[in-house]
Order: sequence, then structure tokens, then C-alpha cells
Amino acid sequence: MVVASPNSIQTEKIVSINLPTIDLSKERATVAKLIVKASEEYGFFNVINHRIPQDIIDNMEEAGFDFFAKPASQKAKLASNYDSVPLGYGCKNIGFNGDVGEVEYLLLNGSASHISKISTTISNDPSNFRYRVVSAYRDAVEELACEILELMAEGLGVPNTSIFTTFINHPDSDSLLRFNHYPPLPPSLAFGDHSDPQIITLLRSNPVSGLQISLQHGLWIPVLPDPKAFSVNVGDLLQVMTNGRFVSVRHRAVTNSEKARMSIAYFGAPPLNACIVAPPEMLTPERPSLLFRAFTWAEYKKATYSLRLGDTRIDLFRN
Repeated sequence: MVVASPNSIQTEKIVSINLPTIDLSKERATVAKLIVKASEEYGFFNVINHRIPQDIIDNMEEAGFDFFAKPASQKAKLASNYDSVPLGYGCKNIGFNGDVGEVEYLLLNGSASHISKISTTISNDPSNFRYRVVSAYRDAVEELACEILELMAEGLGVPNTSIFTTFINHPDSDSLLRFNHYPPLPPSLAFGDHSDPQIITLLRSNPVSGLQISLQHGLWIPVLPDPKAFSVNVGDLLQVMTNGRFVSVRHRAVTNSEKARMSIAYFGAPPLNACIVAPPEMLTPERPSLLFRAFTWAEYKKATYSLRLGDTRIDLFRN
């Protein structure tokens, strides 16, 4: 649950530790092992030397700031009118079940047709430049997500190293892009404690702090912004498909009292009818049976949007 109250985070414990940063230019086997280790211990890591051109990132961030600078009445024209997923523009209301936060956002389906349909509203640019910007960014982060997922499979010793990537590079992938804009306010919850339901999340933000992850209840670790890095976190589906070896990290955003923060998240998700289950290689002497029953992404997505933001839906699918 998100509670937009300045006092809601004052008594919580904040601990600063060095979170993993992984250089993708290093020797591949070493990188794969480091990614697996970070995914098991933290469910989170940063990657540098990711090879996404800086102009693709800069253009996407400019498009986001252009959109959020528009008058409220113009942004409201993109307000969510979808029954099953809150696509489009939202302000303070998060989802359908009463969660609120100090955030405005623009949530896009990752498909080319959806981006084309609404991209002209993201900027004052009357041409199709913004369509090209958003599409180029989507393609670049999807490629990076696939590279990371293949490294994960290699590090786990799964012979079919494309076992995870086939879900998100499928033509019917249900992946999403979300721009988040957090206004400068006294410290308060901007987007509350939750895990991401999809497979993997790649996040970029401007150089303003606000993201925090939690490894145990009530203990929060700030993620320092790094202009050279993408932040990566394990989603619920990847925890299921690794039979609990990887951790779907709980995280939140808090406001910054001095500067506005904007982040752009890519949520890599499978097609709706994809069957989610751990492959046989994930059964080990330590984990000899499946921790989670098989289900489709459509089932899990329905459960996600029927619950509050902070609810732990993954437990509903445990064996």
C-alpha cells in the first residue's frame, strides 16, 4: 500500500551499503556468475558498459520531461481508460484499488502499434520524431534485457540459454514502458513498497535519488543514481522460473525535497498465454521440488491487478 504522508517514512531504518555494479564488458563467464550472485542475494544490481547509445537515453528522457511539462488538462487526455491495466496517464492514483502516491506517470504498452498511437502526445513535436525516440529506446532496452537474461541462464547452467529471452522478444510480449515523475516534496512515499510482477525490470533515472530496495521488512537501502548505469531488478516471474533461487526484490520510491526525479522503467513480460514454470534444471538437492505451481501470465496479471500494490501475490501460487 502507498501512503502519501510526509511522516510515513520518518521512523523507518535506512542503511547504506554498496549494491552490486556489474561491468558487462568483462569476461562473459565471470559476468554471468556475478549476475546470478547478485540476483540471489539482492534481486537487484546495476549494469555499466551496456552499449546503449547515450543519445537514445537522452532523447527518451527529453521526451518524458516534455510530456510532464504539459498542462494538466492536456495530460489528462491520456488518462487511463483501460479496464484491465492502467495504461496511459495517471496522477497520484496507482492502479484500481485505492493506492496513491506523490507521482504522475505515463504507462505504455511496449508494442509498436500502441507506441505509434500515442507517441505524438508525448511531445510538442508535431512530427513522428517522438515515435522514433520511444521505439528506439524500447528496442535498445529489450535487447539489453535479453542479453542479461541469457547471462542469467548461462550462470544458472541451463543448456537452453534463450529459455527466458523467448518470453520477452516474442511478438505478443506483454512488456511495458513507464515514465515516472516525482515532484520535489519533503520526504514522503512517492510510490510504495512492492515487487514487480513481470520477469525483469530495467530502470533509468535522472541524477536524483529516490529509489530504495528492501532485503528485510522495515530495512531500506537507498540506490544511488548512476548516470552510466541501468538498474536491473528481478521480477516475480523470474523468481518462479528459477524456483526461488532469484529474489523478486521489494522496492519503493521516495520524494526528494530539492529536485524533481524522473525515471523510465522497462518491464519485460511474456505473452498472456505463456506458461510460467521452473525448468527441470532448477530442481536441485537443495530444492528437489517445484516451489510454485504452473500458471499463465494472464492468471498472474489478473491476480496482480486485483490486489493492493504492497500485497504479496506470489504466495498465492506456491505449491
